Amino acid sequence: MSYKPFFSFFIFIAIFSCKSEHKFILNTPTKIQTNQELTISVSEKNNKSIDSVQFLLDDKKVKRDKTSATLKINDYKLGKHIITAIIFHDNKTTKVTETIYFLADAAPEIYTYKIINTFPHDKDAYTQGLEFFNGFLYEGTGRKGSSSIRKVELKTGKILQQKDLDQQYFGEGITIFNNKLYQLTWQSGIGFVYDLNTFEQEKTFNYTKSREGWGLTHNGEKLIKTDGTEFIWFLNPETLVEESYIEVYTNERKVEKLNELEYVNGLIYANIWQQNTILIINPTTGKVEGVANLNGLKTTIEKEQAIVDTDEVLNGIAFDKNSNRLFVTGKHWGKLYEIELIKK
Repeated sequence: MSYKPFFSFFIFIAIFSCKSEHKFILNTPTKIQTNQELTISVSEKNNKSIDSVQFLLDDKKVKRDKTSATLKINDYKLGKHIITAIIFHDNKTTKVTETIYFLADAAPEIYTYKIINTFPHDKDAYTQGLEFFNGFLYEGTGRKGSSSIRKVELKTGKILQQKDLDQQYFGEGITIFNNKLYQLTWQSGIGFVYDLNTFEQEKTFNYTKSREGWGLTHNGEKLIKTDGTEFIWFLNPETLVEESYIEVYTNERKVEKLNELEYVNGLIYANIWQQNTILIINPTTGKVEGVANLNGLKTTIEKEQAIVDTDEVLNGIAFDKNSNRLFVTGKHWGKLYEIELIKK
């Protein structure tokens, strides 16, 4: 019994199907600065006809010509976005997507600093979070078995009040909002809420979207949290749900390992893990607007004590908004510095 005619017919159908298949290409850059216009288009590899195209940037429709579109992106957040092309052809619809990254429109301003005042700081404190409130410093410390929250006298460095965490937890960033102290833990996926006056724990909360707990601050409406990536999360202070985020980018790349945070005059100040640096970040777009090089503080502290380069780094930013004072310290540093940032 011969199968040749059927087999030949099958090959013919397969070849015909391959030749008739459309191969669409969504033409877009992989990254672009937000001061540039974004141009996107669709083409078909074999020059087959396209009736029309509907473009979307994330979930928003884009005004277009037949198969291309040009749009301004200066109002968009930085970071990852999805471009979608819905292609209409031969009474069919095909969807093609590509990823694009929006970068800052300019390089960050560079800052140096000068030391205004120097204060004592507990060398046993593995500083994870720092905040100035009503004349006192509040500090969160880390490492399992030595994590705590503290109330500290600024001028003397004296610990006035302290609550230790259970040794299973690695304490991270803290902030004070509506007379409550909020504290993160590193990899346990849990945070704590305390009465500010008594340090009694009122409740716990779980991270809903982020991976870990690193830095914490607030803008008067939302808690603001880092998780060790380029993401900064905004939490509802009542439900503690991570409701939105920004991604932190320069004009060239994303910035990861964002750590301790402080909200200063409408901007987010952030430490970077293992760097003696403060970033100044736009809280709406994620743009790095400034970089403060504080390597000189490491040199200053090393004149008085030995530190571990990759671990006992700058970490801790506190802002006295009433007197416009900025304080910084580091993990196991014996000094806390009041500094002024100076634009180069």
